[in-house]
Amino acid sequence: MIRRLPSVLNGEDVVMNVTRWLTLLFLTMAGAAQAQVAEGPLTLERAVRTALDRNPQLRAARFGLEEAQEQVSEAWSSVFPSLDLSTTYTRNVSPAVNFLPANIFDPTADPNELISVQFGADNTWQLSVNLEQPLFNAAAFIGVGAAGRFEALQQESVRGQAHEVVTRVRESYYGLLLAQEQARLSENSVRRVRASLEETRALNRGGLASDYDVLRLEVELANLEPALRQATNAVAQGRRQLGIDLGLDPEATEALEVAGSLADLDLNDPAGNDSANRELLAFVGVPLGDAPEAGGLAELVATRSDVRQLELTESLRHTEMRLEQVEYMPRLSLFGTYAINSQQNGDPDFFAEPRAYSRNIGVQLTLPIFQGFRRDARIDQKRAALRQAETQTELARSQGVAEVRSLIERADEARDRAAGQGLAVQQATRGFEIARAQYREGLGSQLELTDAEVALRQSEFNYAQAVYDFLVARARLDAAAGRVPLVEDRMGGRDDA
Repeated sequence: MIRRLPSVLNGEDVVMNVTRWLTLLFLTMAGAAQAQVAEGPLTLERAVRTALDRNPQLRAARFGLEEAQEQVSEAWSSVFPSLDLSTTYTRNVSPAVNFLPANIFDPTADPNELISVQFGADNTWQLSVNLEQPLFNAAAFIGVGAAGRFEALQQESVRGQAHEVVTRVRESYYGLLLAQEQARLSENSVRRVRASLEETRALNRGGLASDYDVLRLEVELANLEPALRQATNAVAQGRRQLGIDLGLDPEATEALEVAGSLADLDLNDPAGNDSANRELLAFVGVPLGDAPEAGGLAELVATRSDVRQLELTESLRHTEMRLEQVEYMPRLSLFGTYAINSQQNGDPDFFAEPRAYSRNIGVQLTLPIFQGFRRDARIDQKRAALRQAETQTELARSQGVAEVRSLIERADEARDRAAGQGLAVQQATRGFEIARAQYREGLGSQLELTDAEVALRQSEFNYAQAVYDFLVARARLDAAAGRVPLVEDRMGGRDDA
């Protein structure tokens, strides 16, 4: 059976069909945009890749690079020939008239007699083609070099922006993990105190615990519940901050989940961690355990983006000074003109007879001689700017070495602190279990139980804080050393943003 399609659709059907297609297209685009969030917990590498693709700050930097590339093309135009065509048409409503002595045309005429003579016709046509080719212009070639250096500076600026974005994403990611750990510990404390409160109330009803013990636990629970609310809010704030760094829709960040756990992360045994925590430790630019000694710090600092930008700025300033110096040199160019003129009376007739042609070529030499010491002053200005750039570059290298050394020390200190806090957590856990057992048996006080719970909570958070400090120090060390993961791959041409 063959179905026949309606041959004509009314206006309402067309509007409905278009609306369906637009809705389907919008949902498809929205689904693709949020796909990364919907694929389970967000890993650190996926978060960084998303930021490199979608971060607004990075996209703006790329537009700046495109502008610089176009400036290079513009600079090359100064060494290529220029060719211009111009044409005009003039309708003389009242042609110009001058008066001449009549004896010019009639020697027998009175010398005082004047006759009127019309100059020009009703219609005037003109067309000219002008060609100019620079033969020698040192400023043009140096200008091309300056534009190329500016492009390299903008490219390095994009790399620096990528380093900042990735480092900020890593810190936001670790900060969200720390906030989640704080919320988890607060929930555990609230749960333990509630359980202790129920046990104490039962003991109090049996005459084995005082009213003061019950009151003390109720006060502790009342203090913990607002802290839990603050920790929960900190988690929501961390999600929003990470969503901003990733360039995500604000509505999508509320359900954002990240992979990894600071409490379970073992810094001394990377292979013993689960896959999410192993990825956290593996996502580094400067390999773990391969921190450079003092002799290698200068080599690391040389790849920093800010140092590279200052070096390129220094090169650009030197080129600008050379550009001013070559203004003393002559400029030589070849030029030529081809022109057609036509005039006629009556109705306009495009370049009708009579026509006249003219052609000329020449060479133009321009030599600056004296311009009131303006050029000397400009050269001195550029030389001072060059010295300033050299000083800033040297200062940045010194600060970079100091920063890298400080971050290495900070990472080592955080690693050692995490190892110590790991032992403290084990001891605090054992102490809480002993205190709770003694309290149940009536051998310990409620105060000892409360102290043990506080010590356990604080030890667990201190461990998570130490791991967080280590990861943040490593992220900043990668940025300080100019070796931020994934950035070099994207800068190497694999950027599909």
